[in-house]
Amino acid sequence: MLKSFTKFSTMRSAALGLALAGLSQPAFAQEVPEHGIFILNSLLFLVGGFLVMFMACGFCMLEAGLVRSKNTSTQLTKNVALFSIAAIGYYLIGYNLMYPLGDWAADGYFSALFPAIAVLEPVGVDAAGADDLAYASTASDYFFQLMFCAATASIVSGTVAERIKLWPFLLFTFLLTAFIYPLQASWKWGGGFLDAMGFLDFAGSTVVHSVGGWAALAGAIVLGARIGKYKDGRVIPMPGANLPLATLGTFILWLGWFGFNGGSQLAMGTIGDVADVSRIFANTNAAAAGGSLVALILTQLLYKKADLTMVLNGALAGLVSITAEPLTPSLGEATLIGGFGGVIVVFVVPLLDKLKIDDVVGAIPVHLIAGIWGTIAVAITNPDASLSTQLVGIVIVGAFTFIVSFVVWKIIDMVLGIRVSEEAEVMGLDKSELGMEAYPEFSRQGS
Repeated sequence: MLKSFTKFSTMRSAALGLALAGLSQPAFAQEVPEHGIFILNSLLFLVGGFLVMFMACGFCMLEAGLVRSKNTSTQLTKNVALFSIAAIGYYLIGYNLMYPLGDWAADGYFSALFPAIAVLEPVGVDAAGADDLAYASTASDYFFQLMFCAATASIVSGTVAERIKLWPFLLFTFLLTAFIYPLQASWKWGGGFLDAMGFLDFAGSTVVHSVGGWAALAGAIVLGARIGKYKDGRVIPMPGANLPLATLGTFILWLGWFGFNGGSQLAMGTIGDVADVSRIFANTNAAAAGGSLVALILTQLLYKKADLTMVLNGALAGLVSITAEPLTPSLGEATLIGGFGGVIVVFVVPLLDKLKIDDVVGAIPVHLIAGIWGTIAVAITNPDASLSTQLVGIVIVGAFTFIVSFVVWKIIDMVLGIRVSEEAEVMGLDKSELGMEAYPEFSRQGS
């Protein structure tokens, strides 16, 4: 015992001596060396990337919980397939389309498509062979950005659920992730004309979330509403089969958002970078809390009963709202920005029903409208932002994405048909598209 205590005391004294010696060194001696910056930044991308990847599970669980039991397996299939298709489309075309690195076919507007395939560093690369020691590995950056691309496709999936054919949806997913999303993202994150204008979107309220929302809105319009959703001027509720699953999905998305926003700092090699990532985490969490609580209170006041699905979407709307600028707000400002996202959900969901736009999971208010709000809100807390420039960026990205998506949906509909037959829809897509019955444990709910 005495020997162990003596050993511990010696180690503690040595550690204290090293710490004091470090403090006595000049400040520059404690800076991270260049290769250390490369390592830490790459680590941030990888950790952030697998957190964003876990958001795919969140979207999957949320959607599976909010559709009726007869469509559960189809929704699960769509989410696994769309994530895989996004990986292929982004590899073949999207990554180099999104990041031209000066190789523009039309400067600031359109990348040269060839060579299009993403290329990583060679195996065992050393410092001399790394592309940029002051940044991060190409593979970590590619992986991180791919996860954002896949998230965009996941947003569309929930809106068009319960009445769309599987394969036409997957074809649209490929076109979205290989062309539509990367092209508009190049205008901001690839150093294109929106970036040159001073348009600010830190982690993608517009570049990711509103783009998914615009594509979803176009799809919902072309598809039309589910059978029986709107009847004789009334909205017929079609509750999801598994709200515990939907709640789990929301918490998974909440967790993944720390990688989504925190990783978008794009640097972890200095004290300031790490402090900023920490601040982003705290603000992201505050916005989600604000959105969920506001939705909870508003539904109680308006409907005399709290509404779980509104609370879940309120949290997600709060997260989308803070995504355009999670760094500069204070905790109080982040809470209020997210809280207004909760307001958006409570009022836009019934508005869409009045317009007879059938959004099964509420992705349009959460990702499109809250994404627009979040991009506008940048001008409230970031002194470098211009409200007029933010509005111009929103309009340009929105018009491009909606028009192109609408045209693509229409062409696919004309060639393949995108909606299942009435018989198949009533029967359920699990039977018509996959040839299987609803899960027995869900069979008594939401059919």
